Amino acid sequence: MGGPGVSGGGEGVRRAGALGELAGFLNNEGRMKVRAPAAALLAALACASCATTRPAKSPEDAAQRRASAGRTIDDVMATIGRAAERRLQARFQQRGVDYPPQRVHLLAFKQEMKLELWATQGGERRLVATYPLLADSGGPGPKLREGDYQIPEGIYRVSWLHPNSDYHLSLKLDYPNAFDRARAREDGRTELGGDIFIHGGDASIGCLAVGDPAIEELFALAARVGAGNVVTVIAPWDLRRRDPPDAVQSRIPWSTALYGRLTSVLATFR
Repeated sequence: MGGPGVSGGGEGVRRAGALGELAGFLNNEGRMKVRAPAAALLAALACASCATTRPAKSPEDAAQRRASAGRTIDDVMATIGRAAERRLQARFQQRGVDYPPQRVHLLAFKQEMKLELWATQGGERRLVATYPLLADSGGPGPKLREGDYQIPEGIYRVSWLHPNSDYHLSLKLDYPNAFDRARAREDGRTELGGDIFIHGGDASIGCLAVGDPAIEELFALAARVGAGNVVTVIAPWDLRRRDPPDAVQSRIPWSTALYGRLTSVLATFR
């Protein structure tokens, strides 16, 4: 997600006029933390997801074409990416990890409002940095449908990098993934939503908003190691320290399997 939208996430053209005025009103403290019903009103004014209106055919391809219109990933790396990588190199050096690493894991915890950056080098995983999440949306539990304002929960790949994001820069996650689609088929659910991003800024309806300096580092790192070497794990809270939410498991029976999988994966990051 990059901002208000009916799909609960996305990227695209910012809405002006009434939407901008309403966002400013909601954010009179200089920070937006959007929740329904305010989020619903923003979504209604936006009349689209954070992505611009997509054609019926090949929406993912269309979104990528829009993402490549303007500056390129190489442009970003040659400008703000240089400073971002200097910051990253200092972080990695402090943790005794070579830069760039072979692989990266991003662990996002919704309740704690944080995202951990772990690097893998030579088979060893090490925590390199922790970034605050600057906005949240929804509550504990997986994303089920378009417009539910939920941040997904699961294990996701970065499918592509967006150098022309309305939220400075962003990383597109592959929600809904195979697990999400399989559970939807079992439930008879359709219209699962999409356009879930890790992005800059401090507004969220279904995405992970980490602020501009943090997304500069994460974008540069993903560009350097390759999007295929970045895995994002999103959990309702840190399952290394607390049991999964009972209320979600009683309401969504298959979430027990999801949380079992997340708990097992997170246990390997110590």
